[in-house]
Order: sequence, then C-alpha cells, then structure tokens
Amino acid sequence: MKRSGYCGDFREASIGKELSVFGWVHSRRDHGGVIFIDLRDRSGILQIVFQPENKETFCAAEHIRSEYVLSVTGVLRQRPEGTINPNMPTGKVELVVSKLEILNASPALPFEISDYVETSEELRLKYRYLDLRRPAFQKNFIMRHNVSKEIRNYLNDEGFLEIETPFLGKSTPEGARDFLVPARLHHGSFYALPQSPQIFKQILMVAGFDKYYQIARCFRDEDLRADRQLEFTQVDLEMSFVEEEDVMGVIEGLLKRVFKTAVNADIKTPFERMSYADAMLRFGSDKPDTRFEMEIKDFSAELKNSGFSVFANVLAKGGIVRGLSIPKGASFSRSEIDALTKFVGEYGARGLAWMKITDAGAESNIVKYFKEEEIQTIISKLGAKSGDLVVFLADEEKVVAQGLGALRLKMGKELGLIDKNKFNFLWVVDFPMFEWDKEERRWQALHHPFTSPKDGEALTQDNAKNAKAKAYDVVLNGVELGGGSIRIHRSEVQKQVFDLLNITDDAAKEKFGFLLDALTYGAPPHGGVALGFDRLCALLAGEESIREVIAFPKTQKAVDPMSNAPAAVSEKQLKELGVRVVVKQQPAAAPDKKEA
Repeated sequence: MKRSGYCGDFREASIGKELSVFGWVHSRRDHGGVIFIDLRDRSGILQIVFQPENKETFCAAEHIRSEYVLSVTGVLRQRPEGTINPNMPTGKVELVVSKLEILNASPALPFEISDYVETSEELRLKYRYLDLRRPAFQKNFIMRHNVSKEIRNYLNDEGFLEIETPFLGKSTPEGARDFLVPARLHHGSFYALPQSPQIFKQILMVAGFDKYYQIARCFRDEDLRADRQLEFTQVDLEMSFVEEEDVMGVIEGLLKRVFKTAVNADIKTPFERMSYADAMLRFGSDKPDTRFEMEIKDFSAELKNSGFSVFANVLAKGGIVRGLSIPKGASFSRSEIDALTKFVGEYGARGLAWMKITDAGAESNIVKYFKEEEIQTIISKLGAKSGDLVVFLADEEKVVAQGLGALRLKMGKELGLIDKNKFNFLWVVDFPMFEWDKEERRWQALHHPFTSPKDGEALTQDNAKNAKAKAYDVVLNGVELGGGSIRIHRSEVQKQVFDLLNITDDAAKEKFGFLLDALTYGAPPHGGVALGFDRLCALLAGEESIREVIAFPKTQKAVDPMSNAPAAVSEKQLKELGVRVVVKQQPAAAPDKKEA
C-alpha cells in the first residue's frame, strides 16, 4: 500500500493530482445521490466524494459506516462554490473517488468518535483504542512526541548524555511505597521498580559522566488523583561541578524552547525567585499561583494585644493570625460564608473569622472586639476596598497557610480572577532542610536525605529547625513542574543528615550502601532536577488531568479497564517465583436484627 500523503495535509497546490489516501470514516452523508465521507487519520480530515457515475465505488460507499477503514484513490479538486469549509485546513478541496477498497469494517460504537461527546471515563478507558482516535487526543500525543523530541534536542545541544538506569533495583522504603517484583532465581528476595533514578544518577556523576539525562519511567504505589499515576514519566537530569543557579539556568532554557515549539509562547527568563518562607506567607503554598493577587498577610504582630479572645489565645500559644481580602465578597450571604468556613475546615481550621468592608467601615459580629486603629491597619495592609470580604484564620502556621492558600485558589477560580492565557513561572528556593513528624516525633527530610544543606555550620538537633536546603522547585501557574537540589557529595555531611533523621549506620548501609561507598571515592559536587513530563504535557495541552496525555492510564482505583490489569496469575507462575497468595478474609456480616 502506498499513500500519497496524510488526509490533513492536502491543499490547493495538489488540485488535479491523482492521490491515494487511507483512513477511518469520521462521518458519512448522502446528499441527493452524491455520497460524502469525511476520511480521518492522525493529521486531520479530508472530504471524499462518491459520484453515481462510478457505479462500483458508489454502490460500495452506500454500505460504508462510521469507523470503517478505507483505501481510496481519486483526483483532488476545488470544492464547488458555497461548499468551502473555512474551519477545516482541507476545507477548500475534496477528493473525487475513482477506486475504493474497504480494508476493514466496524460494528456500532460504544460512543461517538468526537471531541464534543460526553462519555464516562470508565467507558472511555475500557475502549481506550477508540478514545485515542479522537482528533483532540491525537493532537495531544503528537504534541507530547514533539515536546519529547525538543527536550532531547536541547539537552543534546547542551552536552548532556542520555543514559538509561535500571528498572529492577533495590527497595529503599523512603517516601511512597515501592512496587515489588519477586525474583525467580532468588526466592524470598525482591526487586523494586524505581520511584526515580535518584541514586543511579548520582552514581553516574561519581563515574565522571558530568552531564546525564533521561526521559525516565518511574513507579510509585500511591493513591491516585488527577495529577498522579502509578507509573509516570519524568525528565531527569544531573550535572557535576554546579550550584543552584547553573541547574536552574539549564531548565529555564529548556522550558523556553519547549513552550516556543509546543504553543508558540515566548517565555521570559530568568524566572522569578521566591523563598519558601515568602511563598507560604503570601500564598499559603510552596507552589504559588501568581497570575492573580489576593495575597495573604500576617497580623500576628499587629493583633498580639487584640481584644478578640480567639486570636489572643492562639497567639499566646505560639500560633499565628493571617488574613486575606476577597474582592466583592461583602455580597456573600451568611450561608455562603458558612460554606467557606466548612471548606477551610477540611484543612484543619477550627473556624473562619470575617469582616465585610463597607463605605461605613467594617461590619461583622467580631468588629466590636477590635480597636479602630487595628481595623484600619487590617484594611490598609490587605488593600481591602468597600465591598470586599476580609477573612482570618488563627491556628498553627501549617493549618493557617494551607487553609488560606486553598481558599485563595478557590476564590480566584470562582471569581474569574485568573488569566488563563498567562504562563507565570517561578522558582521556589531556600526550602527547610527538615520537617518535624509529630506522630513519630522525629525529623524527616523535606525533599530527600541526599539534599545538600546551605553552606554554614554543622547540622545538629539544635539548628535542624532553621537549616535551609540547596533545593529548588520550578512552578508554573500554581503547579509544581518539578524540583531538584544540589546533592551531598561528602560522606561526613551525609552522616550528619542521617543522624538527624535517626538513620543508623547499619540502616544507612543496608538501604543506600553502594551510594555511600561511591561517595568515598572522589565524588564531585553535583546537582540535578526532575521535571514531571506528564504534568508538563497536560499544561501545554490545556488539560486538567494527566490521564489525558498518557496513552494507557489507570483509573483512580488503580485499574486498567481495557486490559483488566491488575489480574490474578496462575499457580504455576506463583510456584516458580516462590510466592504464595494469602487471600484477605472479609469480615463476617453483622447478624440481621430480626435474627438477633
């Protein structure tokens, strides 16, 4: 079979030529004895025409239905006056068919192949091979391919080497759960699928490869949501003899090139740098959306002597008071404000204090507890105007930041404050090195235990709370595209970190022994970053969920309705692996009340 080109590629320059094309029947129309078919392939749609003068092809065309696969040959002509479709790239031409071959038929479809038909996700994923025929989806994956190609071109031009790392490695249970693979040749032992190539890429730096990258498949056994999948792809890179600005500069150049290629957007570099502390204070998030204002302000100092006992008690216990101003929120009803209170309660907040700003001043049932100068300070600091609603949270810092940060985003979306045509990039830097785990009563690494601390004194229990990391996250429009850090390359510093994390020498050797050994053999200073490739493609395609840019994703229940994975395997396979399945017993049903 030899085709002259793709359906969507033909224009007026090919008029008069005999062409052969292949594709799927997108739609069929019978207009007064002339049959029109929109033939579709991954490039687009071409209108083909069957005329009654050619009896053989016309009779065959009468039996054609949606999603039949055709091979057609004919002459391309200008569409008659009045039939031109300006909304189609091929809308000025059509192919008059002289030869037709039906390559395959199709039964009635479970849903229409259209970008405008609403279908349940479960059904779409069960028939994913049909879902992927949608023109918009095919554009997504063509774009994904082009982005992948541009990333490789850019990094190759920058002197990086593409090197693959293993899928079958050792389990290092830090972070998400590992996917385990039983080893047939070593019964009782397991490989783990990589959550990232982190340790191996550091080994490559010790090996002297200087600049490494990989568009890497990664695996995490975690609960799913719109931006999570059990298996995902990341753009992974590592560099030797670098500091933070070197790594960030490479990523800025890469993203600038990718956005120009994919959506013809000119991205301004360098990106803004924002400290973690500043991001959490002003936006309540370490991935702030800066496309709109409505910034959070801290009033802990101004209200430390407040007559409002709720605030005073929280501040006396070491908590904080912060607030934000919701534009035109004074029009909210009491039930709407109660709904906001319920919303922040999902983040641990125990209440939401509020004031409506009017021409006459502030109004609410708590205004009487504040001095006039305190109210004016609040209005001035927030830049609140008449008609706005000022809301406050008083609690421990994490609860306040998360609650107000989530409320800010909710209001920004609902009030139409977000400019969806903007691409606001920034780097969040100066992350804390550690975070305190209340349940386990110990420090945990905020990123991972191989992140280098900022230069300065040795790490101890006394200064762990204030220690900063050489870590950086790149954020776009409130979405974390990726993150990285300068790594620890000296054994004594790595031991200090492990000591703070309560990882003993024996435990460290068991989990990370080969990396720790490698660091003793002349490891260079090095650092890197990993970008979420699926997330990047979803943003470029304007999709809410990364499932729309992954060819065969899992559902939120972690199953594939098309292939029915996961599934049971035979006893023979289990025996070869030395594995026995223990079926979890279901709890006995409660006795019927009448029987009891």
